[in-house]
Amino acid sequence: MGKRNVIGNCKQMKKKAVVLFSGGLDSTTVLYYALSKGYEVHCLIFDYGQKHKKEIKTASKIAKRLNLDYNIIKITIPWCKSSLVDKSVKIPEHKIIKEGYVPTTYVPGRNTIFLSYAVSYAETIKARAIFLGVNAVDFSSYPDCTPSYLNAMDGVLKALKNNIKIIAPIEKMSKNGIIKLGLRLKVPYQYTWSCYNGKKIPCGTCDSCKLRAKGFEEVGIDDPAIAKKSSRK
Repeated sequence: MGKRNVIGNCKQMKKKAVVLFSGGLDSTTVLYYALSKGYEVHCLIFDYGQKHKKEIKTASKIAKRLNLDYNIIKITIPWCKSSLVDKSVKIPEHKIIKEGYVPTTYVPGRNTIFLSYAVSYAETIKARAIFLGVNAVDFSSYPDCTPSYLNAMDGVLKALKNNIKIIAPIEKMSKNGIIKLGLRLKVPYQYTWSCYNGKKIPCGTCDSCKLRAKGFEEVGIDDPAIAKKSSRK
């Protein structure tokens, strides 16, 4: 007896991907990039004890707008002294970040922890890719945002033989290059949040705000998030 032809009765299955998503400019660009490549996206949003919940709320809202599956993972790193977590450490406002200097905003082991969750999740849902928005240009001193780090993590996945690949499409791009890519992908930057402080509008003085402002300035347009939030004042 011949096999029944069921191709016409089944929807074409999309390839699945896990996206590490914070709701910031970089990770939202990567999210839209993954969607543009035809992936069925599943977002992981991490609550790791940040001083504010702004980015978690932002990421959740963007995922909802796109009708994407997402999970908020709450973890604790009780020994962490990063200025993003420890209330006794002030968020820095550097004029220049010197090469080789690691700012206090670095969270030791964060990307390794995030990727460990992503690998577990990807294996469970049979995803074949993990997308993340690390960038080695703006923060080249973050040890877990470097090409050597990503190559090492690729080695871990090969050892696991799970056929999952790590994709970091903006790894070597400048901020203005990331924004240009996002504009082509129609990323709604007005809904993103990059500021290290959790006020009603971006502070404009932290490292992340400055890098974002520089990127939009180089592209030659106003930051839509600033314009949108300022209009609500």
